[in-house]
Amino acid sequence: MLSDDELLRYSRQILMPRFDIAGQETLQSARVLVIGAGGLGCPVALYLGAAGVGTLTLVDDDNIELANLQRQIGFETGQLGESKAESLADRVRRINPLVSVAALNQRLEGEALARRVEEATLVVDCTDNFNTRFALNRACVSAKVPLVSGAAIRGEGQVSVYDSRQEESPCYHCLYPEQGNEDLTCSEAGVIAPLVGMIGATQAMEAIKVISGVGTPLIGRLLILDAWEMQWREMKLARDPDCPVCSG
Repeated sequence: MLSDDELLRYSRQILMPRFDIAGQETLQSARVLVIGAGGLGCPVALYLGAAGVGTLTLVDDDNIELANLQRQIGFETGQLGESKAESLADRVRRINPLVSVAALNQRLEGEALARRVEEATLVVDCTDNFNTRFALNRACVSAKVPLVSGAAIRGEGQVSVYDSRQEESPCYHCLYPEQGNEDLTCSEAGVIAPLVGMIGATQAMEAIKVISGVGTPLIGRLLILDAWEMQWREMKLARDPDCPVCSG
């Protein structure tokens, strides 16, 4: 049951007939795990917190550096050296004190990662390395928890949704082989600031769609953005019948 304050705070969402109070209550009961509190994680956390996702857990073991401030909009110059996860969680709480936000200033691996994924309604991958992405994908497939994946580098970004609850949905491993992928980070290749906001906002929208059941999520579709040309392309993704992660 939404309070009067919640009805007013979320009124612009509730006004939409296809979303309504039912959609808002579904968001309120959701538990979202956000892995990465950088360029993608900042807009994801800020939008999901503002939109009223009931419980957010933000995970990142890095501290804020000067070079982060060009694109990581959750942070300020006065916070240099502070924990990204804790600083972003505090920012979300200041925007919306009605949501519960936890910060984990650590790298989740093994059983700890599996346990956190199992507890989540949905996971948002905002990381920047393949090892973490593959581990997160395996945990989500095992727990049958939907995964919203995003990436951004230079002027290019991509977003997709992997939902192992649906038989036809591919997983991240169906798209990328685990061997032969070398990490290419923003610190090495560069990234234009608004790109991470565009991709992160798209991830937040996909998360809301999956949680609420409103709209058509990017399941079996990879959305690719060339920001310099401002062109979006869509690639159809098929499940790999021989995938070692999701074909069992």
